[in-house]
Amino acid sequence: MTRQAPVRRTEAGGLLDVKAREDIANAVVGRTRELTMVLATVSAGKDILIEGPPGTSKSTLLRAITDHWGVPFVLVEGNAELTPARLVGHHNPARVLREDYSEDNFVAGPLVQAMRTGGFLYIEELNRTPEDTLNVLLGAMAERCVHIPRVGKVTAQPTFRLLASMNPFDNIGTARISDSVYDRWNRLAVDYQSAEEECAIVARQTGCTDQDLIDDSVALTRATRIHPDLRRGSSVRGAIDLAAIATAMRAIASDSDRLHIVRDAALLALSARVAVDDAADVSPEQVITEIWENHFFCDPGGQRRVATV
Repeated sequence: MTRQAPVRRTEAGGLLDVKAREDIANAVVGRTRELTMVLATVSAGKDILIEGPPGTSKSTLLRAITDHWGVPFVLVEGNAELTPARLVGHHNPARVLREDYSEDNFVAGPLVQAMRTGGFLYIEELNRTPEDTLNVLLGAMAERCVHIPRVGKVTAQPTFRLLASMNPFDNIGTARISDSVYDRWNRLAVDYQSAEEECAIVARQTGCTDQDLIDDSVALTRATRIHPDLRRGSSVRGAIDLAAIATAMRAIASDSDRLHIVRDAALLALSARVAVDDAADVSPEQVITEIWENHFFCDPGGQRRVATV
């Protein structure tokens, strides 16, 4: 567990910690600039929206900060079912029938939980959240309190923050974020990390010590992001699973050659994480097999090369 450093609260409720950046950085691979920007935003008492594709360390950054500060991290998935009542809370129906409405039989939702405990409320896929639910969030951001019928006013603790993430490239089941919503957030755009940092992430997450396998896993995964037949490539999670599955397959099927183990692991780890372009007449498996062949048997100039087994 990350060592807790002394925290000093400002009158505005912000958090200042001289060693926070260095200590929190131990829990994150790379992202030095982004960590500084996020830490500065929440330390200033502000809310932040992080935009970027899946698997780009958005939640990792925020969890590292809450772990260091010792405040709750309340995760909510944005979708069409996230109604204002589910976000704020509701009265227990059985107790209402017996006792009528009261503050005691109110069941707090994630927003009220985070406000009362001074936690970080993190909403994944903000652009999948219904508009009326977003309006509840805007009120909580502006006033740092919510008014609940038959409960009263709930005021947030000083460490309460509203955080969100979204994939701006996904247009299935999403809605356009209005200017009034954007106006309440501080926005940080992130992209995929470098190959070196993704290799370090794979090594940390899997415990794999085979550097060749780590390099191959990351290279195959990154190649899906630029393939012309794919409209969406895999995040680093694909590389993590590829390396882990290949390691397990080598232990189970020791008589199989390394290249075909990597191929089969890639098919398992990447085929569900990529999306074929509507105009392409190929399957995910065909694209991944092509990427595997190009990686192991052809150099960038198109010449066949001998792969290390």
